[in-house]
Amino acid sequence: MMNHLFDIKDYVVVITGGTGVLGRSISKYLALEGAHVVILGRKAEVGEALVEEIRQAGGDSCFMACDVLNAEQVQSVCDAVVARFGRVDALLNAAGGNMKGATIAPDQTFFDLDPEQYAKVLDLNLLGTVIPTQIFLKPMAEVGRGSIINFSSMAAFRPLTRVCGYAAAKAGISNFTQYMACECARKFGEGIRVNAIAPGFFLTEQNRALLTNPDGSYTSRGEDVIRQTPFGRMGRPEELCGTIHYLLSEASHFVTGTVAVVDGGFNVFAM
Repeated sequence: MMNHLFDIKDYVVVITGGTGVLGRSISKYLALEGAHVVILGRKAEVGEALVEEIRQAGGDSCFMACDVLNAEQVQSVCDAVVARFGRVDALLNAAGGNMKGATIAPDQTFFDLDPEQYAKVLDLNLLGTVIPTQIFLKPMAEVGRGSIINFSSMAAFRPLTRVCGYAAAKAGISNFTQYMACECARKFGEGIRVNAIAPGFFLTEQNRALLTNPDGSYTSRGEDVIRQTPFGRMGRPEELCGTIHYLLSEASHFVTGTVAVVDGGFNVFAM
């Protein structure tokens, strides 16, 4: 008898922020595992190129332009997904980011924080998770089945220097994940699970200049990260895929409200 615990073939998976470095890797992986992957993002050219790359590799995906802070756009996309596939099996809330004004550089103090950009970072990361969750949860609740995976961060576990706004937003996502796990289980049944993944340090478009020099060597910030990471390196995008696959599949049927850490040991290293 075959074991189907990890089988995600024909799952309908929606991923916000799917055109980012991590989102692209995850989208390709899930599509090649047999899922129907709906990639949401604001960069249509990047999204369509990713869809073609997945198609050439034998996977199934589509791209839909969407701003996660625009509830009308998100609802329209949700309606289109349900019309095309008949259901939504999973939502990955991978959209997020940071802004310079919401950070505090070493030569700055808290008084240099820009409240407007701080609020925008909170909105992009936290509200940008809440809105898609509220909308894509509806078709899941109607059938009593679905998996939602949010994206937290190392900054949610400890107050990393500089990233004031981003850290507050990601801590909020971890809390929101736990809240929604209870909310969904008690009101919509055990078939709907809400978890989060907390990546360690992975090079993306947003942090590459902060962590590496033009020649590829590490900046002082990058060296701090490596010194704190027992594995002694940055993560590779594909190294998130196994944990996400587990949280999507029936293998994690009794798992909800958890924040799964994928960080090369960063969060447990003390000295």
